[in-house]
Amino acid sequence: MSLDILFPFRRNFLDLNGHQYHYLNEGKGEPVVMVHGNPSWSFYYRNLVTELSHEYQCIVPDHIGCGFSEKPGDDQYDYTLNQRINDLESLLDHLQIKENITLVVHDWGGMIGMGYAARYPERIKRLVILNTGSFNLPSTKKFPLPLWICRNTYLGTVLVRGFNAFSSIASYVGVKRKPMSKAVRKAYVAPFNSWKNRISTLRFVQDIPLSPTDRNYQLVESIDQSLPQFQDVPTLICWGLKDFVFDKSFLDVWKQKMPHAEVNEFADCGHYILEDASNEVINLVQSFMSKHP
Repeated sequence: MSLDILFPFRRNFLDLNGHQYHYLNEGKGEPVVMVHGNPSWSFYYRNLVTELSHEYQCIVPDHIGCGFSEKPGDDQYDYTLNQRINDLESLLDHLQIKENITLVVHDWGGMIGMGYAARYPERIKRLVILNTGSFNLPSTKKFPLPLWICRNTYLGTVLVRGFNAFSSIASYVGVKRKPMSKAVRKAYVAPFNSWKNRISTLRFVQDIPLSPTDRNYQLVESIDQSLPQFQDVPTLICWGLKDFVFDKSFLDVWKQKMPHAEVNEFADCGHYILEDASNEVINLVQSFMSKHP
């Protein structure tokens, strides 16, 4: 099955300081902004876009270095969380999306999306949280050894950029209920097809803050401190409990910080919850949005 069949959407581009920033813009109505993480791209949200675009305007960017967006070198782009938030803000300002936003976040999308929300809390109408975080590593969570190797060693650089290990392995271990089809797995890894084009996959891992001396640590702390102002915002959490990174330790923090949230736990699902439990999660999102018009 070809990518055009799996991902039958118009490709839109915004010039961001000379770099082509790809995004989906499907449907009309209230905006639903979906923010992906690493090592995925807007493809992750394809089924949700297909269903929600009948009633809503679905906006899904590919972060620079991901998907159909340009993949510049370090000398041309600052691969940091703050820049990612700036990029998302530029896109939404360009599209004049400044109110009634339903924000859907996954993986690094939690930091990026909630970083934007922290700047403009009045723009957020609903939150949908999928296996992610917008706070520093929970005290109950040990940083996984494979991520440490990728983050801190030359071996990790060779594995990620030379062999596409991170994206490839994620396409296998990121699902637990059922394996991805060959076509879907191929689509996930397709954008990261060379040493040059795998730069963002590695930089995302290297950008994970683990101590107060890391450059994003204080920014993530400030995003975390912004969360109490969203306790009146309708929130849906859908969580695959077999995620080896964003595991129950992260979910427990979300429950503490967002006690009003509607929480749905999937004991047999992994990190890519929209692959493992696509229909269930989409139905939950549609029902949630209908309940909070």
